[in-house]
Amino acid sequence: MLLVLGLAVAIWSLAALFGLTLALRLALLALLWAVVVIINLTLPEGAALREATGGDARPWVLLAGAVALVLAYRAGLARLRVRAAALALAPAPAIATAQDGAGAPAFSEAELNRYARHIILREIGGAGQKRLKGARVLVVGAGGLGSPVLLYLAAAGVGTIGVIDDDDVDGSNLQRQVIHTDERIGMPKVFSAQAQMRALNPHVAVRPYNRRLDEADAEALFAEYDLVLDGTDNFDTRYLVNRVCARLGKPLIAAAITQWEGQISLYDPARGGACYECLFPERPAPGLVPSCAEAGVIGPLPGVMGAMMAVEAIKQITGAGEGLRGQLLIYDALYGETRRIATHARPGCAACGGGEAAPEADKNVGGGGQG
Repeated sequence: MLLVLGLAVAIWSLAALFGLTLALRLALLALLWAVVVIINLTLPEGAALREATGGDARPWVLLAGAVALVLAYRAGLARLRVRAAALALAPAPAIATAQDGAGAPAFSEAELNRYARHIILREIGGAGQKRLKGARVLVVGAGGLGSPVLLYLAAAGVGTIGVIDDDDVDGSNLQRQVIHTDERIGMPKVFSAQAQMRALNPHVAVRPYNRRLDEADAEALFAEYDLVLDGTDNFDTRYLVNRVCARLGKPLIAAAITQWEGQISLYDPARGGACYECLFPERPAPGLVPSCAEAGVIGPLPGVMGAMMAVEAIKQITGAGEGLRGQLLIYDALYGETRRIATHARPGCAACGGGEAAPEADKNVGGGGQG
């Protein structure tokens, strides 16, 4: 057997010295393997040449099988890389959002490497990643829920991310609002979030709005975005966001948390779903739903729910899977349980008219505290 290995090394070295291609060198090794197998199959046992080449054909057959598996794996991986690169550079069809990334600049080499795990996902691929790059998403609130949402949207390559909040970073936030740091205590949350998002991914545009959302400018602001995510901590803002989204036909992903429990849904009456006010037509009585400051909240819970919001946003933009339109997902962290409740538009809803709001909306666009 050592004789055969020595011959293989000699053949490979001489072939490389004479500049033969890789394919020819492999062909010469295959020819050597075939000669060795024939010797072990045809010569009688005990023959000197057969003993010098191992004395048995079976180990050589097993070796050939192992080499074939390795080569097949490498060939498959190469084809997958070529396919992923081709998908990344292909034009994206117009689905999922009103601003779908058609005509967006091609990905740079750094972006292709950054988003490779998305691109090889069958449900996203290069076309879906282009939609993410062309998407415009507004996040209302840069606190407990907003922190993971903003980080994951930036990491995912959502091209334009707006964030509106009028609060400053406080030390009590840092138990759960992971986008902020101790060094940025006292800084407006939107600028703290912008700094962290840009540090994470310089390929996205971040638009910070350091002000409280009000009725006067909400409609003009929302009109600039394809999708709105609400992680606010008060009912006035939550109802305002819902009303404006329903009026403009914008899909709204909203989540809420308190203590150990969270909930999330896609509110989209323009495309047959319910709006937030369909489910909760009246504000709860004062004190019935205490804020996180009053009742407390387990630190990782907004991370869990915020990550869910980011997942639902990516699905909505790319058209992957099935979203939460018509479903309210409730997560109980204390007991590790989830429940799904079917939701329906409520006839006569003051916010959306029972699903009849915004009939002109683009049909292709795919409650507790924030903490």
